[in-house]
Amino acid sequence: MASVRVFYKKQIRIDHMTFRQQSMLKIGTVGVAAVKNRLAAAQGPTDSSAKPLTKRYAIHKTKLGRGNRRNLSFTGDMLRNFQVRTVSDNKAKANNSTRKDRLKAWLNQKIEPWVVFSPKNKAAVAEAARRVLQEMRPKLILERTLGGKQQ
Repeated sequence: MASVRVFYKKQIRIDHMTFRQQSMLKIGTVGVAAVKNRLAAAQGPTDSSAKPLTKRYAIHKTKLGRGNRRNLSFTGDMLRNFQVRTVSDNKAKANNSTRKDRLKAWLNQKIEPWVVFSPKNKAAVAEAARRVLQEMRPKLILERTLGGKQQ
């Protein structure tokens, strides 16, 4: 008897998120974009150039017109699939959804860490968090004006 496997990709429903979760989604999206931009520029985890490719793979990649730099975009599927997947009030997690891309990401992580924030990425995320807090400021209620806790 034949069997059929059905895969369903989960998408984040923004309309069901709390105010804090929406803020974390913004910050997480900025972090993922910063990591992707760093990888597109072939930079490693310390904002210096990434490790060189092996000689044979560099020749193969150059013949196909992809360049010989480690930018993790031979087909582009793995980085295209790397997105913010889960969001809570104080965390945003990014991951690849397909098993094939998770395996590729894990193997590339063993060669050189790429799913990390470099110093420039940390600065970009901190700036995004500062902007989100600036947007939230008018919406927050201060306890001091209401006579609550004062420390």
